[in-house]
Amino acid sequence: MNGYKGNKKVALVFSGGPAPSANAVISSVALSFINEKIPIIGFFYGFEFLEDYDPANRFFLVKDIHFKVLDSSISRIRNWRGVYLKTSRANPGKKIKNQDDLKDPAKNRRLMNILTAFETLGIGYLVTIGGDDTLKTANYLSLLGLPVIHIPKTIDNDYFGISWTFGYWSSVQACKEALLNLRADSESTNTYFLAELMGRKAGWITYAAGIAGESIMMLSTEDIAGPTMNIDKLAKKILDTILLRERNNKFYGVICVAEGLADKLPEDLRPKETDRHGNINLAKAEVGRVIRDVVAKKYKQKTGRNKKIIYKQIGYETRNMPPISFDVVLGSMLGFGAYKLFTQQKFNSMVSVSDNFQVIAVPFTELIDPGTLLTKLRNVPKGSDFFELKEALSFKENE
Repeated sequence: MNGYKGNKKVALVFSGGPAPSANAVISSVALSFINEKIPIIGFFYGFEFLEDYDPANRFFLVKDIHFKVLDSSISRIRNWRGVYLKTSRANPGKKIKNQDDLKDPAKNRRLMNILTAFETLGIGYLVTIGGDDTLKTANYLSLLGLPVIHIPKTIDNDYFGISWTFGYWSSVQACKEALLNLRADSESTNTYFLAELMGRKAGWITYAAGIAGESIMMLSTEDIAGPTMNIDKLAKKILDTILLRERNNKFYGVICVAEGLADKLPEDLRPKETDRHGNINLAKAEVGRVIRDVVAKKYKQKTGRNKKIIYKQIGYETRNMPPISFDVVLGSMLGFGAYKLFTQQKFNSMVSVSDNFQVIAVPFTELIDPGTLLTKLRNVPKGSDFFELKEALSFKENE
């Protein structure tokens, strides 16, 4: 194997938001290499320190503060909550928009800092765990010559190339329990809850959690045609369902909406606030509150009465719940899969699994547009059986 400039050590980086079973993945990756006497170094807080590495500053990368040489003690973390290596949303490839940008020192500086850091520490390979920004960074580094293997991570489950991402079903379970609690409250008090769930681009969590949590309606970006929603039309759809339930002597219910609907709000209502890495802060956009207010207003106009509709965000608490067994096994298999691809020299690929958890290598070229360098997205296909299921289990006249 030819590592980066002949170096033999492996780097492990976890980046982006936490996900249940993150530590099963980290543990499995590390142990697979450790068992074969291959040194593996875990970096804390994603690319946070790596992207600003300065070889002239000896305090930039300090052992046991910024990184850790992993050992067999990591076997005990498989079911821990949180992320053992910590995490951040540092995005060293943010300025890269096309292949030419990779040659521009003003735009590739942070990526080159990472390669310099790896050379300094004797690292020749990289395993990344993360979402689409991390996948893009992994691809950029591979195009710059570093052998990279990527493990997909997102509780949104919108990753192209894999059916289920680790942590997704654990997050659905957390949402289900919260929604059932809200449903019991709403039925006891004759009120409605409008619950906003995670899902930046797709409705996998909203639909699955709504189905499991007995919601009366589930709405996500897949339900909106075009780039901008007609909020009055959407509010009318919700209002019509509420009024239909009243005709059936049901004065309560839980409605689920995906946070990603914020990106489809009219321009004057779209979120503007970003975090320090430039990511839109969907949690602070509170699209569910915006929709709730329009529905409540329309209800009052239609009936002359006020209707109590409580807005509730269910988000951060789903990212660090104890992982269910499926996710621990899936995460462990993906971690082992990274080592397997390493032994097969299938670099510049993402680890995936087929039926019965057989490891598959999905080349970056199948996941990323070569012109735009953007990653592919996997929505819930409108008209698919899963989409039709959530429609079938929404409130209808005959219930």
